This record gives sequence, structure tokens and C-alpha cells, in this order.
Amino acid sequence: MVERAFPVIYAARVSDCADFYEGLGFTRHVQLPPDGEPGYVGLRRGAAELAVVSADWPRQQYGMEPGERPRFEMFVYVDDVDGIVETLRPRGVRVLREPDDMPWGERVA
Repeated sequence: MVERAFPVIYAARVSDCADFYEGLGFTRHVQLPPDGEPGYVGLRRGAAELAVVSADWPRQQYGMEPGERPRFEMFVYVDDVDGIVETLRPRGVRVLREPDDMPWGERVA
């Protein structure tokens, strides 16, 4: 049995979205087309995978409009939340929530 699954994120700017996840330690393993602005980027971090596709994908493939924002929520664990947030700010990432300790013992942003 194949044991592979990954989320697919619909993005208006595929490359910018992929850049964000690269800032969280993911690496691109595939980009289509290989040159220019991609319509698909596959990323990996250890055993974790995700893909970013153009927001036009559901319209082109299924004849459906993507839903209103937010379209998904994904938690990506990192060793230093505060440090990662500070490396993402100069890349133009809008921080929706400053790093904070949760009652269940995790620090999130």
C-alpha cells in the first residue's frame, strides 16, 4: 500500500507561497513549469510534504471556484518560533499572531 498524502494549497502567487514554506525549512523538489512563474510547486521537509498550486486550479480542473479565505490551516513545527517569525518578516510575510505560549504548552505564531 502506498502511504503518501499531502495538502494542496491554492495560492494567488504560487512562488511567493512556496517561498514562505521554504522559510519554514521545506525544500522544493518539483516545480512546473520548471522556468518562470510556477503553477505547481511540490515541497518536502523530512517526511512531510505539501504542494502549492495556482488558485485557478479548481476552476480549470473541476469547474469550481475556490472558497473564501481562509482555505486551510496547517501547523508546521519548528525549533524556534520567535526566530522563524523574525526571518519571515523581511520577506514580506504578514504575521497574523505574534509568538505566544499556549495553555497546552506549545508556543505558536
